[in-house]
Amino acid sequence: MRYAYTVAQTRALENATMATVGEATLMQRAAHGLAGRAADLLARTRGTVYGSRVMIVVGPGNNGGDALYAGQRLARRGCSVTAVRALGRPHPDGLAALLAAGGRLVDGGGLSVDDLAGVDLVVDGLLGIGGRPGLPADVLALTAAATVRGLPVLAVDLPSGVVSDTGQAPSGSVHATRTVTFGCYKPGHLIEPAASRCGRIELVDIGLDLGGTVPALAAWDPDDVATHWPFPGPTSDKYARGVVGLDTGSDAYPGAGVLSTHGAVYGGAGMVRFLGAQRSAEIIARDLPNVVFGDGRVQCWLVGSGWGERADGDRAVADRVASGLPLVIDADGLRHLPDRLPGTVLLTPHAGELARLLQCERGDVTADPVAAVRSAADRTGATVLLKGATQLVATAGTETVEVAVPGPAWTGQAGSGDVLGGLCAAVLAAGVGARTAAVLAASVQAMTAARFVGPLPPQELARHCATVIGELGRGPGGRRGEHR
Repeated sequence: MRYAYTVAQTRALENATMATVGEATLMQRAAHGLAGRAADLLARTRGTVYGSRVMIVVGPGNNGGDALYAGQRLARRGCSVTAVRALGRPHPDGLAALLAAGGRLVDGGGLSVDDLAGVDLVVDGLLGIGGRPGLPADVLALTAAATVRGLPVLAVDLPSGVVSDTGQAPSGSVHATRTVTFGCYKPGHLIEPAASRCGRIELVDIGLDLGGTVPALAAWDPDDVATHWPFPGPTSDKYARGVVGLDTGSDAYPGAGVLSTHGAVYGGAGMVRFLGAQRSAEIIARDLPNVVFGDGRVQCWLVGSGWGERADGDRAVADRVASGLPLVIDADGLRHLPDRLPGTVLLTPHAGELARLLQCERGDVTADPVAAVRSAADRTGATVLLKGATQLVATAGTETVEVAVPGPAWTGQAGSGDVLGGLCAAVLAAGVGARTAAVLAASVQAMTAARFVGPLPPQELARHCATVIGELGRGPGGRRGEHR
């Protein structure tokens, strides 16, 4: 699992370390790690470090200082290093160290894309984690030309122009081949669209003590999913695996009922009991004969998917909440929320639905999704899964927001959210808490889309989820046949 910290948290951690070892030592640690990663990238792309041509684009502040000191080390290893002054005044001591090692400084205003000819590596040391969004046009043209020419671009701490705390990435920001970050991950490394601008991310230990600081984000990986998935044990029956009750679909939107049922079935529920729309039930009965119709024992409910306009929606949601059972409220069900919900209730909105819940604009949610999902959890009391390119899970009163394993954009299609609701319900019914269940379900759906690449419809991906879950049980993190 990777943990990310905000700019304010990172500054506080750095200041605490500098109070012990000094600012210069901290910068040298960062420069040493950065130079090593740059040399590795040169060796991989060019075959050698000696004789390579490195261009370092620098701005003011410590970010540029890290890059300049790294340039000093590369120059000592036989690289031809040119620092490009693109913004403000470069870090004076770092610049002096580079020049003393044989590097040179040029003014960015006099450069053109033709100056990239013969360059083997571009180092983005322009703006750090506190930098403003976007880049000046001339700087952007230079870094964009490097990308077009296939030159590796190494970002220092974070690609310049992206927003560290929110993950926003304006069109005027750097596309890095690799990003080297120091001490800890930042939200922009984990949240789209900034995450895609980072390329491969490498963390350099500079001695920050993270022990007393609660991270802003906790990003899961496939091994974490395997460790926490509720695999059945040798004596598990259908009730140990969990019975999911579904009140989904409508005559207008029968597909939502069908797809949510696919999610619950192929997510591993011990039994699926469908009590939704009749048109949905008719399709389900033909395709999924293991699904039960009619009242009976239920261990988790999913409601709302494909309801459309439902006159008794308030009562239907209130009754399920009153049952005290774990509950997933999706899609149209989100229009019928009571004022306050228990943490065992899981809400699964996309950005537009979350904006409606928070009574704000969709752009407000996408501009800062972490703040939005945390606000929704605190306001409702429920656990909230914000669906999208980056899937975030927040619980009321909890500072850390969970980040599901990312997947390809193929899941961005109608019906994927219905399947995800069924997956969430299957994990909840197995006894997993709402927060963990949401991350597990979202991660498995994303991992399935990555494993079975292409424009597969959501019902096909739902079926493949069973394969991915089975593979998790045989992998290093999972124990086949053992219930957790």
